Amino acid sequence: MKKMTYTTSGTCSKIITLEVDDNNKIINVSFLGGCHGNLQGICSLVKGMDVGEVKKRLNGIRCGNKLTSCPDQLCRAIEQLEEK
Repeated sequence: MKKMTYTTSGTCSKIITLEVDDNNKIINVSFLGGCHGNLQGICSLVKGMDVGEVKKRLNGIRCGNKLTSCPDQLCRAIEQLEEK
């Protein structure tokens, strides 16, 4: 199992906590800050998903006129975790 805390950039959320099992499935994800209801929904939807599928679906999503979003930052957290 891999676990990390990722500091976001360019979003209302500030921190993402991520746990991935040895089969690259998301066990748990949580956000600190941001739009609580939307982020609860994202966390619930990605739980049990393969990290590759999460990246495929969420990478590059933007929030308004920002260059990133909380879902995009989750992808960046996954990428950083994969580098470990």
